[in-house]
Amino acid sequence: MEQLVAAGTQFMREVNAAAILSSLRAETSMSVSALAKSVGLSRQAVTRSLNALAEEGLVEFGPIDRDTTRAGRPAQLVRFRAEAGHVLGLSISPQDVRVAVADLSGAVIATDAVQLGPGADGVHAVETLLSTVALTLRATGLTTGDLWFASAGTPGIVDPASGIIKLIPSLPGLTGDVLLRRLQETLGCPIYLDNDVKLATQGERWRGAQRREDSLVMVHWGERVGAGIVLNGELYRGASNDAGDVGFLDLFTDAAGGGPAESHHPHGLGPFEHRVGGEEIVRQAAAAAERAGDGEFRARIEAAGERAFEAVLDAVVDGRPAALEAIDVVARRFAKGIAVLRAILNPRLVVIGGPMARCGERLLAALRRHLSGEPLDQPALEVSTLHEDAVVHGALRHSLEEIERTRFGLVRTGRHEGRLRT
Repeated sequence: MEQLVAAGTQFMREVNAAAILSSLRAETSMSVSALAKSVGLSRQAVTRSLNALAEEGLVEFGPIDRDTTRAGRPAQLVRFRAEAGHVLGLSISPQDVRVAVADLSGAVIATDAVQLGPGADGVHAVETLLSTVALTLRATGLTTGDLWFASAGTPGIVDPASGIIKLIPSLPGLTGDVLLRRLQETLGCPIYLDNDVKLATQGERWRGAQRREDSLVMVHWGERVGAGIVLNGELYRGASNDAGDVGFLDLFTDAAGGGPAESHHPHGLGPFEHRVGGEEIVRQAAAAAERAGDGEFRARIEAAGERAFEAVLDAVVDGRPAALEAIDVVARRFAKGIAVLRAILNPRLVVIGGPMARCGERLLAALRRHLSGEPLDQPALEVSTLHEDAVVHGALRHSLEEIERTRFGLVRTGRHEGRLRT
C-alpha cells in the first residue's frame, strides 16, 4: 500500500494531518480512537491535528456516538468536510463541451454537456464552455469562489506545464494560450490543461469499471484516433507529451489495407485515422447501403450532414446490416493498429473509448475475429463504460490529485516522488 513520507521531522505535523485526511476521506465518519488506530498515531496527536484541520474548515466534529456498545466514554465522531471546496472537470471538442463538478471526496454533484453547431470554431467553443460552467455552478448554488481547482481536456498536442496548445487540427482557433487565459480570467482558480485522451485514460482507470491494471492502452476512437498509455501503473507521455498519437501510423500501402493512405488530409487527419475514423466509417456505410439497395439508410446518412457519423453509430446499435458491414471493414484495419500496440507495448488490456464505444460487443467481436490470426497473443479488449464522459472524469481526478498535493500535502511514495510537498 502507498505510504506518506516527509523530508524531515519538522514536517511531522503536516504528515500527520495528511494521513488523517487520507483516512477520513475514505469513510463517512470515524471516531477519534478509530482514526488514531487507522493512521498509527496516538489519540493526543490525532486530536491536535484534528483541531488544526477543523480551524481550516476541512474536518468537523460530530455528536457523541451514543449507539456504541463499547464500555466507557462514548466516542466522538469526526468527518471530512467534502463540501468545503469543489473541483471542475472540463472537456472541449469539435462536437461538444462537457462540464462536471465534484466535491473534495470526488462525488460528482452536477454535469452538463452542450452540443456545438456544425463548423463551430475555437472561440465559439470556448465561450460555450464558459457559459455552460456558469449555468452548472448556478444550478448547484456554487460560485467560482467555491472552486479550488479546474482541469480541462482538449484534442491535440498540449504542454501541461505551460497550458499551451501546440497543435490542434480539429479546432485550430485554440492554438496557443487562448483557452488557458479565458479559463483563468473567468474561474479565478488554478487551471490545468492536458490532452483529452491522456485525461480520459486517467478517468477510465479511476471510474471505468474500477480498472486498476498497471498495463493498459486506452484508445479514443471517433472522428480522430489517439491513445493513452499506462506502463507500470504510470501514464506514459513520451518526450513531448504526444505518445499514443496512433492516428499518424501509416500501415496501409496496398489494396488489402484500402490503398495508399493520403499523407495530407484536408482535415488534418493522420493516415491511420483517415482509414478508420468517423469520415471513413460514414463512407463505408454509405457504400454498403448502396450495394445492399438500402436507399432509406443511405438517404438518412446524407440528410444527417455533419451528424452522419452519429447516424451510422445509431444504425450499428440497431443492428442495421449495412452499418455492421462498415464496422467490420474498419475493424479489420483497426485490428492492425492493435497488433502494432501489442508488439511494441504488450499491454494487458486495450480499452476502446470515444464515440465507437457505443458499438459495444458488436465492435469487440469484429476486432477479436480480425485479431485471431495474429501470431502473438493479443491483449484483452473492452469498451469504455464512461464513453464520452471519460475526459471530464479524468479531469476531475487530476484536480483532486492537485489539491491533495498542494493543499493536503499528500504525496505517494514512488519512483518520482519522495518528499512532502505543500
